Amino acid sequence: MTLDLFAGIPVTDYPAALKWYERLLGSPPTFIASDTEAVWELAEHRYVYVEQRPEHAGHAMHTIFIEDLDTRVAQIAERGIDPAQQETYSNGVRKTTYRDPDGNEIGFGGAPL
Repeated sequence: MTLDLFAGIPVTDYPAALKWYERLLGSPPTFIASDTEAVWELAEHRYVYVEQRPEHAGHAMHTIFIEDLDTRVAQIAERGIDPAQQETYSNGVRKTTYRDPDGNEIGFGGAPL
């Protein structure tokens, strides 16, 4: 059975969010679903999307696990976005969290070094 995951991020200002997420994710959206919704495919059958829904903006919390956390964080910094928080859990797993202009949290996690 194939599963698709669509993780939604409600935003107040779609055009501003579109630009911010392009910088965070390093590419334009995979496709534009509507005038107020953009979708990025992060891996096969795994998507994140932003949608203008001001009444819900600021409450998303997503973590994306990747192989090379340090490289990803450095690439995001080169695009002008600094992390809001960096932490290492007791088991050595690391997480770097970013907050979009609405306060939605997008984290990137990685295995211990």
